[in-house]
Amino acid sequence: MKLKKGSFLWYLYLDKLYCLLSVRNVKALVDYFHLLDVHRKNTLNDILFYHFLNHVTDLKRKQITTVFNMLDWNAEGEIGFDQFYMLVCILLAQENHLGEQFIFRHSRPVFELLDVNGELKIGPANFHTYNFLFNIRKQQLRELCRNFDISGDRHINYKEFKLFTIFSMDKYQERQKAKREKKEKALIKKKVSRQVNESPRVSHGINGSESLSSYNF
Repeated sequence: MKLKKGSFLWYLYLDKLYCLLSVRNVKALVDYFHLLDVHRKNTLNDILFYHFLNHVTDLKRKQITTVFNMLDWNAEGEIGFDQFYMLVCILLAQENHLGEQFIFRHSRPVFELLDVNGELKIGPANFHTYNFLFNIRKQQLRELCRNFDISGDRHINYKEFKLFTIFSMDKYQERQKAKREKKEKALIKKKVSRQVNESPRVSHGINGSESLSSYNF
């Protein structure tokens, strides 16, 4: 899933630590929501919702319908601003490669969104259905089923899901740390290489100065 460049969401900033919008951005989003709400009902129906997501993302019609049904958990045929705000944060998190951070910070709402049947448990089918939105890797799904399904029924409850998000976040931080260390090593190597290349020229300059001085005498 990608945001379309130049769309309204492209200019919103998602806090990298808490994966939430600033007060200023929320106000702008409220105004945008009211513009979309042409019927002045403080809600968006499936048609308005489709045109919104089709305008700001590259999601296909079937995927947009799936997202709408997920947010419209009580089957009213429309969603309010709270669901709209949650969706925007999810989209921005994926666009900025903060998916794992978002799921960790907002594990309860994410779990409730995935639990579309209200069974208080979710399984592999739930993740496969909405994976285009949350971008959970196959390796993570295998670890989820193997290590966190304590009951062995191929479904996990919220506590098990929370443990999974903590585990995934630890893995994410380890990868980020490895990337930073690799980047730092590359910068140090580049700096050392530059110093080595500059050393002969400095020495040559000194020798040349000494030679000129000897001529002056």
